[in-house]
Amino acid sequence: MDQYEAKLKRIQHGLALIAFIIGILLCIMAALADRVGIDLTPGFGMVQMLSLLLGITSITLGIFIFLRSRKPANTPRSLQADIGVRLAATGLVFLYVTGLADLIGIGTHVTPSFERPFVGPLQLGGFLLGIATILIGMFFYHTSRGRRESSSMEFLLNGNGESKSSG
Repeated sequence: MDQYEAKLKRIQHGLALIAFIIGILLCIMAALADRVGIDLTPGFGMVQMLSLLLGITSITLGIFIFLRSRKPANTPRSLQADIGVRLAATGLVFLYVTGLADLIGIGTHVTPSFERPFVGPLQLGGFLLGIATILIGMFFYHTSRGRRESSSMEFLLNGNGESKSSG
């Protein structure tokens, strides 16, 4: 590894760490806004939801930057890695749609005892589905080939439990 590649890896690691820390801080700020006294509305409001969504996006971006920095610089991206990136992006879109459903009027749950909209069970289910999709995408990206000739999930194509490169 020459000096240029080492410097590039340090920059990528730094960017990944910064994005991850910003994401964690945004998520904590969204979760603890009512305890700190900076909540604008009772319950989990739209500003808190947007902060949470931006935090999850920043965490996802930071993890993908870190995973990319661990792969050799000159290797082409595999189909499995592309699928992983697209799955994670789909999960983020799903998170934004379910998180901002109150904004378009499809996620509003108003009960007589609570006058404001709140995050209901369908939105929580959508959040869990979106996060699961992001995690599956990260898994696909991480297990895609690095310096190997083939993907680590090639056993799915072979059907015999062994990859072509091992036997």
